[in-house]
Amino acid sequence: MMVHFWGVRGSIASPGAATAGVGGNTSCVEVVCGETRIVLDAGTGLRGLGSELMGRQEPLALTLLLSHYHWDHIQGLPFFAPLYMKDAELTIVGARGTTSIRETLHRQMSAPVFPVRLDEVGAKLETREVTPGSTFAVGEATVRVARGNHPGGVLAYRIEHQGRSIVYATDTEHYACVDPALRALAEGADVLIYDAQYTPEEYANKVGWGHSTFLHGTDLARSAGAGGLVLFHHDPARSDARVLEIEARAREYFPASMAAREGMQIDLANARGAQAA
Repeated sequence: MMVHFWGVRGSIASPGAATAGVGGNTSCVEVVCGETRIVLDAGTGLRGLGSELMGRQEPLALTLLLSHYHWDHIQGLPFFAPLYMKDAELTIVGARGTTSIRETLHRQMSAPVFPVRLDEVGAKLETREVTPGSTFAVGEATVRVARGNHPGGVLAYRIEHQGRSIVYATDTEHYACVDPALRALAEGADVLIYDAQYTPEEYANKVGWGHSTFLHGTDLARSAGAGGLVLFHHDPARSDARVLEIEARAREYFPASMAAREGMQIDLANARGAQAA
């Protein structure tokens, strides 16, 4: 079971010299379970993943799990090269909102804001709507779903394969106590990927914005008995140096903490916990 981070920023892509080390692309995480490929969110990091996948010879099949439909989590989809290949198969999973998944994604790929409609792409495209509390199979993996706390709603996912597990809980705001739904989802997980957009000091002015802090991430990781914590969804204004400061602060409370970086890989095949390559 391999985890590869293609986009780690939140809210809006933030390229530039100050963010080049950690990366400026928005949310996209690839999880490979044997022959099964799962992608978590379709932020701008999805474009780089698509370019890498185009270099392979075998037909492409993958499942895309969307946490929600805010722009920083779907804007990479129109620029995902395999979407236009006739031999590619793509299943998109998410919650139903006021419209279906297909209709929601169709809206961002329609005139006048994009020249290619979703119904014109070459790939075989399927959608699947899920609800909190559901469990379903994706190839060799099992996926569990929980509800997070974010304006408009958000889903968190747990992916399990051959006794290993990761939890993806981004764009979720903590409560006064550890979120019981996320604690249950993350119980005993090898890796917890968690929204750490704000510092505790910043959060005082961001209550209700739908994001959390590294401190509450460490609380959740300890409470759930997670093997490792990956701080995710970095604020777009956060420099590389400030991300490293937050990583160091988190390790004071939960030593197995690390900040997500573009290109970072975690191999769960041999050891429990976040072992970054």
